[in-house]
Parts: sequence; C-alpha cells; structure tokens
Amino acid sequence: MKKNCILVVEDELKLLRIMEDFLSLQGYEVLKAEDGQEALNRFYENKSRIDMILLDVMLPEISGYMVLKEIRKTSDVPVIMLTARSSVEDQMCGFEKGADDYIVKPYTLDLVKLHIEAVLKRAGKLKNSLTFGKITLDLAGQKVYWKDTYLETTRKEYELLLYFVEHSHVVLPRNTILDAVWGYDYVGDIRTVDTLVKQLRKKLTEECGYIKSVYGVGYLFEEDQP
Repeated sequence: MKKNCILVVEDELKLLRIMEDFLSLQGYEVLKAEDGQEALNRFYENKSRIDMILLDVMLPEISGYMVLKEIRKTSDVPVIMLTARSSVEDQMCGFEKGADDYIVKPYTLDLVKLHIEAVLKRAGKLKNSLTFGKITLDLAGQKVYWKDTYLETTRKEYELLLYFVEHSHVVLPRNTILDAVWGYDYVGDIRTVDTLVKQLRKKLTEECGYIKSVYGVGYLFEEDQP
C-alpha cells in the first residue's frame, strides 16, 4: 500500500504541523524538516521514498535555494518552493536552480493541494488510490468503494476511514484519533469518535469487520483473520 511521500521543509513549526496534518489527511506520507541541513539529511536518508519536496526558501542554517541546488546534483525529484517573496526575480531564481513550481505565501491549503497534484501528475508520480482489503479510497475524489461499489460518505467519515487505512494494524487511542482527524484545537470529546465510527460501520455494513473496538482504549483497523 504505497503512498506518495512528501518531504515538507518549513521552519515555522505551527505551519509545519498544519501542513503535516493536512497532507496526511489527503493520503500522503509526510516527512518533516525544520532547517536546511535537516532537509538534506532527511532527503539523503529517504531518497528512494520521496516523491516530492515542499521547500521553504527562508530557512535557518542553509537557505532553500542552496538545499535545492544540492539536491539537483543527484536527483530530479519534483520540488515546489514556498516563499513570501513574490517578485519575478525571486521566482526566476527558483526556477533557474531547478524548482518545478512556486507558491507564494500566504496560501490556502487547497491551493497547495492543487499544485502538488499537478506537479506529481506531470512527473508521472501521482497515486490516485489506496486499497486495503476490499476497500478502495479514491484520493483525488475523496470517495470510498467497498468491493468496487461506491459508498456515499461525509467528509469526516472519509477522513476517519483514510486515517484507519493509513494506520492499519495499530491500536489507536480515541484521543489520538480525535487529534488527527478533527485537529488539536477541536473542543469536542472522544464520544465524537465513537459516533463517527458507528456511522462508518453502518455504511460499510456488517460484512466489513475491519474496524475493531479495543476495550478501554480505542480502535484497531485490520482485516478479518481467516
């Protein structure tokens, strides 16, 4: 179950966390780095896994442009530059050093998503679906299929199921699920998780027993054992 892997390089920790949560919910595997040197370390450690890099220009230690220059010595992995600088000269500098795209801050997460999909598609790296057992998730359309039959789900039901698929075979506490799917600032309680799980189970029907309750803890997502 291979997902597109994105290395996000951003020194603003709040923005880095927001980007990580958003991209994870979109079905991407996310690696993080907070400065230029860490970015290069992460890249060399995971070179074969990384499908794209979101690279901030203004970084401690080593600038984004220098990171890009170093990466381009050995790799043509797609790179999208993130920067507050909007001048044509700055953008030209990024493209001359090998950037594939350029996003100017402030930006919306939906805009980032569109740029990522477009660049991955051009590079022939875009993965459009995830499959687990008899469940298929259409990542682009955010749709759920059970045995190739479309199931109508709400956005939160889809996001919860995606989180389960991404973290299959791992016992997930309710608080962890709540933070990941609803966000750290959500004011609800863990009963919200139970309610949504109940809705999701009903739509998947009893034939799908993948969502298993773990008494006193949370849930485990795995295929039924023969």
